[in-house]
Amino acid sequence: MPLYHFKALTAQGVEKEGSEAAASYSEMLSRIRQRHYYPVSIEEVITGKDINTLPIFGKVRIKHIAVFCRQFATVLGAGVTIVNSLDILRQQTQNKRLRDVMAELYEDVQKGLIFSESLKKHRDVFPELMIQMVEAGEASGSLDTVMQRIAIHYEKENKINNRVKSAMVYPIVLSIACVAVVAFLLTTVMPTFIGMFDGSGVSLPAPTRMLIFLSNGLKHFWYILLIGIAALIYLARRFVATKEGRLTVDGWKLRIPVIKGLTQKVASARFTRTLSTLITSGIPLLEAMEDVAGAVGNAVIAEGLMSAREDIRKGTALSVPIRKMGYFPPMVSSMVEIGEESGSLDDILEKTANIYDEEVEMEVQRMLSLLEPILILFMAVIVGFIAISMVMPMFDMLQTVQ
Repeated sequence: MPLYHFKALTAQGVEKEGSEAAASYSEMLSRIRQRHYYPVSIEEVITGKDINTLPIFGKVRIKHIAVFCRQFATVLGAGVTIVNSLDILRQQTQNKRLRDVMAELYEDVQKGLIFSESLKKHRDVFPELMIQMVEAGEASGSLDTVMQRIAIHYEKENKINNRVKSAMVYPIVLSIACVAVVAFLLTTVMPTFIGMFDGSGVSLPAPTRMLIFLSNGLKHFWYILLIGIAALIYLARRFVATKEGRLTVDGWKLRIPVIKGLTQKVASARFTRTLSTLITSGIPLLEAMEDVAGAVGNAVIAEGLMSAREDIRKGTALSVPIRKMGYFPPMVSSMVEIGEESGSLDDILEKTANIYDEEVEMEVQRMLSLLEPILILFMAVIVGFIAISMVMPMFDMLQTVQ
C-alpha cells in the first residue's frame, strides 16, 4: 500500500503534517477531509521495500491477528494501559512484520493518537472489520471486551480456513503422484519399448502411436510444457485478480456439485459469525453489512449482500433479501427471521455460526469421501491406458512369430 506525506490546516489555522499508508490518493484526501482539515499538499513517498513487507515474506495471517487480539485483550483486562500493553506485546511477537507494525502503533499511541486511528494507518495488515470494532469499543469504553470478541472471531475463522485447506491437501498430493507416475512411465519405461517396437516391423495400434508421440514430446520438449503450464497459471491468476474473473470463479463454486455444499456452508458460517460479532459490538446493521460482504469469501455472495444492504436501507427486514438470494441454506434466513422477531439477532446468529462450524467439518469429510474414489479411479484409468498401449503391440508381435 502506498505511503503518502500530507500537509493540512485545521479550522483554527494550525498546520498538521504526517505520513500514512492509503490505497490511493483519493482515499488519503478523503481521510483528511473526514478530520475536518483543509488539505494543503499530498505527495506519495517512494521508498525501498524491506523484504519483510513483501507479500511472500513476513505476511501477517489471520492466526497472527487472533493471537495479537487475544493477548491484547488479556493485558487490557488486567488493567494495563494501551501504551504499556503495546509495549509488552511488541517485545514478544514472533512475526517480524507484525512486530514492526506494533512498534509503529506504540509510537503513535504514545504521541496521543487514538488506537483505532493508528490501526487505520495499517489497513494492509489489520482487517477493516477489526478497525470498526475497535472504534466501537473505544466509544463504549469496553475495548478489552471487544478485543476478546475479535480474538474469538478470528480464531474461529482461522479454524474454518484450516479445515478447507486440509480438505485440499489429499486431492493435491494424489494428483501430483498421478502426474509423477505418468511422467515416469512416459520418459523412462516407454523409451525401452519404443526400440523393441521399431525393430519388430509390426504395425502399431493407434493408442501406442499416440503414447509414443507423447513420450517423445515429453522427453525432448519438456521445457515447452513447463513454460506452457507456467503461462496458464499466470494467465489464470491474472484473470482471477479481475472483478469479472473473481465473479466467474466464485460462481462456479456455487454450481459445481462436489464443492457447492462446502462453499455455501463456509459462507454461511462467516456471514452469521461476522454479523453477530459486529452487532454485538454496537455496529449498526447497515454499516455491518458492508464488512460482512467482504468477509464471506465469495464475490457472488458479496454482491448479493450489498444488494440486500440496499433493501435494508429501504426498510426491508434482513431475512427477506437473504432468502431471495438463494446462496445460503434455508436455515440461515429462518434463523435471521427468528432473531429479528425475538430482538436477539446477535445471539441467534452466533448460535447459527456454531452450527455451521460443525457443518463445515462434516462437509469437508463428505467431499473427501467423494473425491478420493474419483481421483483413484482417474489415476487407475490413466495408468491402465498406458499399460494396455504398451502391451497391445506385444500380442501382435507374438502372433507374427507364430
